[in-house]
Amino acid sequence: MLLSGTVVADSETVIHDGAVVVEDDVIVAVGERAACLEQYPDHVHETYDVLMPGTVGAHVHSVQSLGRGIADDTELLDWLYEYVLPMEASLSAEEMRTAAELGYLELIESGTTTCIDHLSVAHAAEAFEAARELGIRGRLGKVIMDKDSPPGLLEDTDEALAESERLIRRYHGIDDGRIQYAVTPRFAVSCTEAALRGARVLADTYDGVMIHTHASENRGEIAAVEEDTGRRNIHWLDEVGLTGEDVVLAHCVWTDDSERAVLAETGTNVTYCPSSNMKLASGVAPVLDYLDRGINVALGNDGPPCNNTLDPFTEMRQASLLQKVDRLEPQALPAKTVFEMATINGAQAAGFDRVGKLREGWTADVIALETDITRATPIHDVLSHLVFAAHGDDVQFTMVDGDVLMRDGEVLAADAAAIRARAREFAADLDLE
Repeated sequence: MLLSGTVVADSETVIHDGAVVVEDDVIVAVGERAACLEQYPDHVHETYDVLMPGTVGAHVHSVQSLGRGIADDTELLDWLYEYVLPMEASLSAEEMRTAAELGYLELIESGTTTCIDHLSVAHAAEAFEAARELGIRGRLGKVIMDKDSPPGLLEDTDEALAESERLIRRYHGIDDGRIQYAVTPRFAVSCTEAALRGARVLADTYDGVMIHTHASENRGEIAAVEEDTGRRNIHWLDEVGLTGEDVVLAHCVWTDDSERAVLAETGTNVTYCPSSNMKLASGVAPVLDYLDRGINVALGNDGPPCNNTLDPFTEMRQASLLQKVDRLEPQALPAKTVFEMATINGAQAAGFDRVGKLREGWTADVIALETDITRATPIHDVLSHLVFAAHGDDVQFTMVDGDVLMRDGEVLAADAAAIRARAREFAADLDLE
């Protein structure tokens, strides 16, 4: 297949009359359209306005999709314990499957080809099966909660770790490596020391398994961890083994200098979730300081109840604007840096090689956007347009691993209308009192 248009291969490479050539699951050429057409005359040729790497949602909650909008204007811990966790606990296996399908559907429709997905305690296998069905690339993990958790979510420590291991053996590395596992403690507040240390043991036991958890999102969370352990959150996670290049920490809004030094020294990945941080009034993550220290910072949406969208383009815009207004520096977090956070930085955080750029020999994860719309007129700088003006509903084409999941805005990988209908039915029956 030969895809042509303005090719944004990465944050520094734009080919205005370019093409991307795909064979099987690999990009075999990226260059000028005329040269690619001459070299590959027999390939099916499709023309689009803008082509770019698929974005990476480096922290999402697909299975919270049925709760979009249930807890607006609520502080984090109240939002979590009074609304979201009870909703998660109430979901049947079928409802969990539909919630995950709905989340992945939204990601595919808006140009996210890879996600790091923080699931729930029960029925995690349903999300793995949904990811396989819809074709998204993902690093998924069953949530572990063995302390201070509401009914229906509180687990026995050994059983939580055992179930995680069963899922690793069943799903890690399947579909030619497109689906990977992350051991996923909810956060330090809801996990015993044994569970946290057990997560590290599991990650070390199985090659390529990572760890994904929340950290230092909210000052109340930090106070609770310090009261319980006598340590700041990042120092506690470091002590129990939850730092390192194979760890992704979502949020990291409230960290002091010593904690940031630990993140840098250990090579721990951080996911910045600006819309969620604003909506829950959690604060502003010190992203510029993280980047200055060489910390890999990716971009995530968090969950539909605290965003309320999984649109990566909205997240790119918010990411830059929030840093600018916080620092009172218009130069803070320019489009180039944000684009990297949403693509190659996210792929690095998720542990997927040769993903996040359009490069010869790299995996064929490609999306295309339309620009023949008023909001895209004129385009003086295509990177600026993608970060500050584009929307997820501009995406017309989504390819993962060389498989076309959406063409001309129509999802081919699943019956989108049926998923939405089931989601409406299940959401209407949720007990949110």
